[in-house]
Amino acid sequence: MLEVRGLHAYYGRAHILADVALDVGPGEVVVLLGRNGAGKSTTLKTIMGLVHAERGTVRFSGRDITRLPSFQIAKAGLGYVPEDRRIFTDLTVAENLEVGRQAPRPGAPAWTVEKLCRLFPNLAEMQRRPGGRMSGGEQQMLTIARTLMGNPACILLDEPSEGLAPVIVDQMAAAIRELKGAGVGVLLSEQNLHFAIEVADRAYIIEKGAIRFSGTIAALEANAEVRNQYLAV
Repeated sequence: MLEVRGLHAYYGRAHILADVALDVGPGEVVVLLGRNGAGKSTTLKTIMGLVHAERGTVRFSGRDITRLPSFQIAKAGLGYVPEDRRIFTDLTVAENLEVGRQAPRPGAPAWTVEKLCRLFPNLAEMQRRPGGRMSGGEQQMLTIARTLMGNPACILLDEPSEGLAPVIVDQMAAAIRELKGAGVGVLLSEQNLHFAIEVADRAYIIEKGAIRFSGTIAALEANAEVRNQYLAV
């Protein structure tokens, strides 16, 4: 579903991504792990067209999307949930969801407000609440729900568990598993290894903009040397 090959990206003269390659299949949860500044968020932004790819290719559902503007990538069915959430604080929950609405697309689950309220029960009780009066965890749920209103076939989640209370993290994990069950491909960047183990099928580890490990979650759990070298604080 999502295929990244030989991706290079720069911030000014700084070489941030170096030959990044990864894949995500339908109904597969893939995690991109790494320390702060390793290149996780930049990878997701480059896939989404928010950072220019100097070299390499990004293919989505067989289509080369490397040079497309972000809005066309979103229209193609690739969703993106940024780390900083970016909800509209003056709009209500219902209005935020309406902003993300796109028509159903073949091969992807169709989401409605009712389905999203079952996925995130907290949102069901606050349809008229302004986004600015929600907790951080509630805002994270709203951001994911708003992206799902676009009926994506694959979704990029940037640090979905960061700064959330444990009970909200558990709800987030359950939601990701439900997306997997619906056939949505999920690529998430994470520092929380425990959360990654709970939800992901496969893992990549990125360090200094390069992929250092690729394998199943079970293989990563069994490799203490890799975890200590690239993930230990």
